[in-house]
Amino acid sequence: MAGEAFGHPRLAAIYDVLDPDRSDLDAYVGIAEEFGARQVLDIGCGTGVFALLLADRGIQVVGVDPARASLDVARGRPGSERVRWIHGDATTLPPLQADLATMTGNAAQQLAGPDMWRESLRGVHEALRPGGHFVFETRDPARRAWEEWTREASYGVTEIPGVGAVEGWDDLVEVDGPLVTFRHTYVFAADGQVLTSESTLCFRERDEIEADLAAQGYVVRDVRDAPDRPGREFVFVAARP
Repeated sequence: MAGEAFGHPRLAAIYDVLDPDRSDLDAYVGIAEEFGARQVLDIGCGTGVFALLLADRGIQVVGVDPARASLDVARGRPGSERVRWIHGDATTLPPLQADLATMTGNAAQQLAGPDMWRESLRGVHEALRPGGHFVFETRDPARRAWEEWTREASYGVTEIPGVGAVEGWDDLVEVDGPLVTFRHTYVFAADGQVLTSESTLCFRERDEIEADLAAQGYVVRDVRDAPDRPGREFVFVAARP
């Protein structure tokens, strides 16, 4: 379950300023080049950073996201007319023949419910051409990343032009088996407004994910290490036969 950081207009507008380092996307650009992808489906495209990186390289991109406020930010970016933006998710896709489908960042883990997860895998499979690839990342549960989601470890203040200072921090709310819920708090110094964004992520085991992919007709080609978080994440490379 994604939080208000993506769906609230005031938070979506500053999302990229608060998380400016997107070097994690370099590996995905490289994967698109590795597979010679000409049409990419970017699921959970958010504010459109990755979709536009691909469009800059002449790739046809379809960006899909359930958060309308994030899509509004994406549509306002220079060059956004080169991307087809869809308000929705992987279960409501139009007919496509994508060479590559991606879920970057936390997108795969935000599909926390088992039904939504399976239906999304099925929807992506249908959107790929035969021989197309699906690539996504997910944190290794053994590394217990949620233990670092504390105010002490995450507190910061960011000065944003035209907005002013914004304080922010994380609080761990609940750990219930593979489901981890956390809350991010934003405090706007200009007017004192306090907004919170609560998200639930599912930390699936590697063998569980491989089994789920196989059940939906994929062949797992590779499980890689995330270059920006070595030893902390799995990057799955699956194919539609």
